[in-house]
Amino acid sequence: MTVTVSLQVNGKSVRHEVEERTLLVSFIRDVLRLTGTHIGCDTAQCGACTVHMDGRVVKSCNMLAMQAEGAALTTIEGVAAADGSLHPMQEAFRQEHGLQCGFCTPGMVMSAIDLVKHTPQPTEAQVREQLDGNLCRCTGYHNIVKAVLAGAQASAP
Repeated sequence: MTVTVSLQVNGKSVRHEVEERTLLVSFIRDVLRLTGTHIGCDTAQCGACTVHMDGRVVKSCNMLAMQAEGAALTTIEGVAAADGSLHPMQEAFRQEHGLQCGFCTPGMVMSAIDLVKHTPQPTEAQVREQLDGNLCRCTGYHNIVKAVLAGAQASAP
């Protein structure tokens, strides 16, 4: 069976018919063609699929597209400014070398933005706790933590 899903994605209204079993991450990638949201584990363990839904961080591989009906969704493609300039957290990841292969980076950035929204000046321990649900197989996290702390500073009013 199919259902119609209507929601806001990165500030734009979208409406598509999908199978009831379609995961939100598949909807984002395959239907909307927003491929910055990655599929890593399909079990909500790695965080590569992290997006913001109605202002809170969610792992999009762990929910159905129809569960997002009516929601406001932000993907990694929606965090940069309209002129293409990077979000301060994205820029911090670039400046602090908080990425290596880049596969986990979108999910890390989305989690970091959420952390800074709720904790504007996080400690290193708070950053590590927030990123506990995001796995990186390349970096060892040192530069990721530095990037989040720098992004927090850059985002401060």
